[in-house]
Amino acid sequence: MPQIDIPSQFDVLVVGAGAAGLYTALCLPESLRVGLITKETVALSASDWAQGGIAAAVAPEDSPKLHIEDTIRAGAGLCDRAAVEFLAEHAPSCIQSLVNLGVAFDRHGQALALTLEAAHSRHRVLHAADTTGREVTTTLTAQVLRRQNIQVIQQALALSLWIEPQSHHCQGISLFYQGKITWVRAGAVVLATGGGGQVFAQTTNPAVSTGDGVAIASRAGAILCDLEFVQFHPTALTKPGADRFLISEAVRGEGAHLIDNQGRRFAFDYHPAGELAPRDIVSRAIFSHLQRTALDLATAHVWLDMRPIPADKIRHRFPNIIKVCQHWGIDVFNEPIPVAPAAHYWMGGIVADLMNRTNIPGLYAVGETASTGVHGANRLASNSLLECIVFGAQMANIELADIGLPLETPVLPLRKFTADASEWQTQQAHLETLREKLPRLVWQHAGICREQSGLETAIATVESWQQDFAALPLTQFLLALRPAEPASFDLPDVEAQLRLWAETRNLLDVANLILKSAAFRTESRGGHYRLDYPQPDSNWQVHTLVQTHHWWKSSLLLEISGTAL
Repeated sequence: MPQIDIPSQFDVLVVGAGAAGLYTALCLPESLRVGLITKETVALSASDWAQGGIAAAVAPEDSPKLHIEDTIRAGAGLCDRAAVEFLAEHAPSCIQSLVNLGVAFDRHGQALALTLEAAHSRHRVLHAADTTGREVTTTLTAQVLRRQNIQVIQQALALSLWIEPQSHHCQGISLFYQGKITWVRAGAVVLATGGGGQVFAQTTNPAVSTGDGVAIASRAGAILCDLEFVQFHPTALTKPGADRFLISEAVRGEGAHLIDNQGRRFAFDYHPAGELAPRDIVSRAIFSHLQRTALDLATAHVWLDMRPIPADKIRHRFPNIIKVCQHWGIDVFNEPIPVAPAAHYWMGGIVADLMNRTNIPGLYAVGETASTGVHGANRLASNSLLECIVFGAQMANIELADIGLPLETPVLPLRKFTADASEWQTQQAHLETLREKLPRLVWQHAGICREQSGLETAIATVESWQQDFAALPLTQFLLALRPAEPASFDLPDVEAQLRLWAETRNLLDVANLILKSAAFRTESRGGHYRLDYPQPDSNWQVHTLVQTHHWWKSSLLLEISGTAL
């Protein structure tokens, strides 16, 4: 990556370059100087991996009203109706905006092609073959790189929010970039860092999805919501040595069957909609079926049979799935694909209103990082890319009063961290061990099925690991930095090692938040299933809220209206 000097101040800093971050940057007024920060390069995000598509009521036989009802039904009583209405009603115009920007959705003649996905009552999912996310992010990236007011800062790691002590206003971030820690001021900071799937051993998320935004915001005092609700995608490619590659829900929408080792379509044993039941139900159906039939759950899988779909349609709709399966020696035209559930999407996040504002003045959250109330306890398929676009568009209305001239930043001397080779190797080995053990622990105790004793065991273990992490010399050095105090490092391979440190810290915090939220909610609902409390409880038709290690319930929600009582 070439050396570039970054300004010490922007009007707005956007952290994350998936669909939410890219579209936010494009929608911010062009009069503002925008910094777009990504810890990888642009177009390496979970959005880029999104296969299925983006939902919108654009067909004559469809309507936003139907889209609203499907979303609320999937959300298992925890959707905020006002937010869902906002999402569905703005969806058609946002799709038109993407088309205008050059996103090449599939078409039937002149009309946009639409497919059906689970729990949708109409064909309303737009797609670009089976790489919709890549098509959207590639197009948005090209547009961002053309904008004179947007400076993209790649391979840069946001470490913490810079909070003004008197007003508690977010006034920027600390940033690890090109071997140094610097502090960058901004009138507003937008967190669009995606989800936290890497906290689970089995996930469809890319390596960048380490829950950074939620962890950073949590440490700064942001209110978080519904962190126990994790969507496990039912059908991730499961083969030794292979990444858990998502086999899109659209495959089942087009007619693929889930079968067991005997070739039987077992999903109908668990729900009348079979393979097209909501994701949480299909995931638990597979999990339960494997518990009854498999010898080794770690490697167990069922099969997804695409052969009921006409071969020409498979070639047209799913070229990337064909290619990835071929790479792993699977011929989808002649044999089923081995699949099992994996962590896919985090419904919870930083509490944000319809303008993406959080409880911290000057801090905004967009996309999977945020919790706006649109997904409830279980996200409807293909509403995630839509959320990124609909809520990203809201940043055009950012309140310019929020963006004032900053105070003079004091110039503090540079602090330097050094460590001898053996001490450094010991620290790195410890971090690598934590990074390996943590996702296995969380998958075991806060995966598809949870119960109290396992959650308590995992919480105690994570808290012990957090104490070990806090004792590391690198941790003590970094956490002692004062606001605006820069730092440098006399260490080998410092970029990789600082990223390992920061992501491990964030994952430990995220694991603790998920585990404690899952222990707090003593019922089963949507993406949260408790073996010891297997039924929904009307007393728990509330949001789980957390701020600075304090958990509480929101007001009761009405099932029909989705509004607080």
